[in-house]
Amino acid sequence: MNGLDLLDFLLTRMRMSHVYQPVMLKALIQGNGRASLREISAAFLALDQAQLDYYEEIIKRMPGPVLTRHGLVERDGDGYRLKVDLETLTEDERAELVAICDAKVEEYLRRRGDRAYDHRRTALGDLSGTVRYEVLKRAGFRCELCGSPADEKALEVDHILPRKHGGRDLLENLQALCWQCNANKGDRDATDFRAVRGGLQAKAEGCIFCESSPGPIIAANSLAISFRDAFPVTRLHTLIVPRRHAATWFDLTDPERRAISILLDELRKGILEQDRTVLGFNVGMNCGEVAGQTVHHAHVHLIPRRRGDVEEPRGGVRGVIPGKQSY
Repeated sequence: MNGLDLLDFLLTRMRMSHVYQPVMLKALIQGNGRASLREISAAFLALDQAQLDYYEEIIKRMPGPVLTRHGLVERDGDGYRLKVDLETLTEDERAELVAICDAKVEEYLRRRGDRAYDHRRTALGDLSGTVRYEVLKRAGFRCELCGSPADEKALEVDHILPRKHGGRDLLENLQALCWQCNANKGDRDATDFRAVRGGLQAKAEGCIFCESSPGPIIAANSLAISFRDAFPVTRLHTLIVPRRHAATWFDLTDPERRAISILLDELRKGILEQDRTVLGFNVGMNCGEVAGQTVHHAHVHLIPRRRGDVEEPRGGVRGVIPGKQSY
């Protein structure tokens, strides 16, 4: 391969979903054909507006105010100005000050080691790239609090119930937050998490879903379980219920709803693998007696649909086959 091949790729064959390909090639060309992952990453970082926004906030929150209090700098428009008159210093004196700054950085990094950037790693923890991707994909690559897209603000994976309060690395306990919302949320919530954990185990006497599963559990996570409906509308009709007793969908917490959604996705894939004749699904719930709810414990129906298993509806989707009993 020669330079003409590279030129042809850049001009005619390269298809871009982001800036990564040309930036990586530029780094390799400037590195005389070789570049480390760190060097290529640094090239990405130089163009990442979201990361620049992050460090602008860091400057305004930490080193800027501290150096201002010491009388060394002052705000100057959208930046800072050094109050020391550099014109009074020789080039050697300036070089010595720069060298001391470098030495201070090296000394700190040597002392702190990998912990130096723990404030940026909190959202990463020991999570795998696959888990991080699933959380970000589920959120549509947007902050689940402010809605900012990933190309505007760097997104992080946050533990809804922080690890230090017993939160686990489970999908239903993870959410996508931009760095700013995550920093504002922190991990110091004053909620009594012992009460929260106790509430998640709340049961109601006489509730058939609380006392025992009406059938073998098919899939489960820490907040919800699933089993086949005892009165199926179609074969493989499945129910997903929260472990905690809550009357309807509207009484569930966001983590519980997230946990149910995760199981819905998992169960749908399993049904499609098990039965190739399934072409669609009804997903729904009854909330309240007048709406047809007979068991007053929140539950979601996942009903597989096959061609010909239900009369074609007129002007809308039919939720159940007429005459069929269900929860």
